[in-house]
Amino acid sequence: MNVYEEVQAFYHGYRGKKRVIGVSREGREIFALFVGSEGGAVGIGVYAIHAREWITAYLAMQHVRRGLPRGGVWVVPLANPDGALLVQEGAESVPLSRRGGLLYLNGGADFSLWKANARAVDLNVNFDAGWGTGRQNVRAPAPANYIGPAPFSEPETQALRDFTLEQSPSFTVSWHTKGEVIYWRFRQSVLRAMRDKKYAGVLSAATGYPLAEAPGSAGGYKDWCVEKLKIPAFTVEAGREQFSHPLGFSALADIVTKNLDALVKLSYAF
Repeated sequence: MNVYEEVQAFYHGYRGKKRVIGVSREGREIFALFVGSEGGAVGIGVYAIHAREWITAYLAMQHVRRGLPRGGVWVVPLANPDGALLVQEGAESVPLSRRGGLLYLNGGADFSLWKANARAVDLNVNFDAGWGTGRQNVRAPAPANYIGPAPFSEPETQALRDFTLEQSPSFTVSWHTKGEVIYWRFRQSVLRAMRDKKYAGVLSAATGYPLAEAPGSAGGYKDWCVEKLKIPAFTVEAGREQFSHPLGFSALADIVTKNLDALVKLSYAF
């Protein structure tokens, strides 16, 4: 099975609270599963928003299996299902009418480094938070870094936006690969930065990853949560730097070992 089929099967077999929060450009469902208990602080964990980082969907399923003894988190295991399948299966994963354009943009049939969705929009620069001001942003369809024609132009980012606004979470965490670092800052005021750095330190202690700032980034899910919702939000770059993109199953054990308790420890902090 490909990663979408595995996440889909996991979702259908899950006995807890769950829902479909939207569909991708190609009509694939975007799943969310709730772990923990309601009534207190609730967070959101987002995984595999970049296509080549599909391995984080398997970390998501481990987080669901791990559960939460306190607090609650909505886990979105595969935010970019179309892109993940482009990486895994190539252009055959999209309708025939769209294959030629994607092959042209990609420069060939090897989609292993593709980050975008099926419309060649990088979902993690498509949020309305400094949209279009990122250091690496591009303004035409591409395998990575294309901001899209407008903020929230994509059904995947619209789904995450609407679901996040509906849940009004206390925090969010986005799992990416690679580099073993935690990004936590995006134009916060001094007081909010002090608060957010404290929670980032909890994640750092849980994973062993150091904290860092990414001054050239903008338009990401974490950035939007910090700027618009004014909540602590984090990007965790899991996986050792020496691993090559796309990180596969050979990197999974190391990622799970270092990140398994991250949501547990963060939820306790709230």
